[in-house]
Amino acid sequence: MGLKKYKLGELIELSVEKNSEGLYGIENVRGISNAKEIMSTKADVDENVIRKFYIVSPNQFIYNPRTTRMGDRVGLAYNNTDKPLLFSFNNIAFKIKDSAKEQILPQYLYMYYNRNEFDRYAITNSWGSATELFSFEEMCDIDITLPSIEQQRKYVDVYLALQNNLAAYQSKVEELKLVCDGYLDKLKSEKEKLIIGDFIEQYDKRNSDNRLKLNSVKGISTEKSFIDTKADMNGVSLTSYKIVEANTFVYVPDTSRRGDKMAIALNRGEEPLLVSSIYTTFSGKDTSKLLPEYLFMFFNRPEFDRYARFNSWGSAREVFTMDDMNDVEIPIPDISVQREIVNIHKCYIERQRIAEALKEQLKKICPVLIRGSLMETGN
Repeated sequence: MGLKKYKLGELIELSVEKNSEGLYGIENVRGISNAKEIMSTKADVDENVIRKFYIVSPNQFIYNPRTTRMGDRVGLAYNNTDKPLLFSFNNIAFKIKDSAKEQILPQYLYMYYNRNEFDRYAITNSWGSATELFSFEEMCDIDITLPSIEQQRKYVDVYLALQNNLAAYQSKVEELKLVCDGYLDKLKSEKEKLIIGDFIEQYDKRNSDNRLKLNSVKGISTEKSFIDTKADMNGVSLTSYKIVEANTFVYVPDTSRRGDKMAIALNRGEEPLLVSSIYTTFSGKDTSKLLPEYLFMFFNRPEFDRYARFNSWGSAREVFTMDDMNDVEIPIPDISVQREIVNIHKCYIERQRIAEALKEQLKKICPVLIRGSLMETGN
């Protein structure tokens, strides 16, 4: 069989089933990323609100029609799990029509959405003044060319095999994380905790000579990493910006607007970075007694985030001061033990980086597989 052309609207339809009966709870609530993935939601929801949420069953889709703040990618996800999930009523849920299940596989459609061409189309065809929306009507107006269902299955099988390999690798990565967490939990239960203020000190080094330029400016995320700054830097003087040297820490003392996580980072690189003057910078006093990487492992634990939020003070905004930071207590074993744990953690970080790279490659292969399925059928 040759190629056939359709409007997407001939193949998909809205899915309007909601959780009105309360069949599913908060543990089923998920969010959508513009990386086309299902993720844990960051929203604070209660039992009453989630009765309004969409139920997205296995092999169904969900997308965020608001494209204004999503950059150049559309937030869309495919439920490839074996259970129904809940998504906010602000999204649009849809599925393949029963009458079209012999024309298109859901996994093939998901591969189709994982192409830059789809994102460009959606962004270009989003409309609105304050908020631009990519409507379901616009979605249905997309032209799509399909090979036979057998040809789709052949290329979907390739994609699923790669996906399964990635999942197996990621499970090994998570095992390493469990080993690290196990070591730290054991130390917490067996070793006396010491205040880290005896091992760290605040410092305030400014870019007064304007030595570091705009490409050194970074922000900090609640994922405990440096990110490209979101601030408008046009015409901004960098002389008051703080310098973050290698192996030193920086955090955002204002915890009011960051949910339940603390924005803190360690400069693991060799080059100094620049951060806003409102951030707090500090370093270790003696790395022969406390390794920065070991300390940072504790900053990455949920109990630190809870501690920082609980011990933030203020009226208009809540602040976690350097004095509060100094009062944090952790077990500090012999430096050789710290080094062993850090080495395992570094292995975890590296494998995690590889897993993310593999995940990105998997996304990049989607347009290749779609193109291959069309070319093979066309020939």
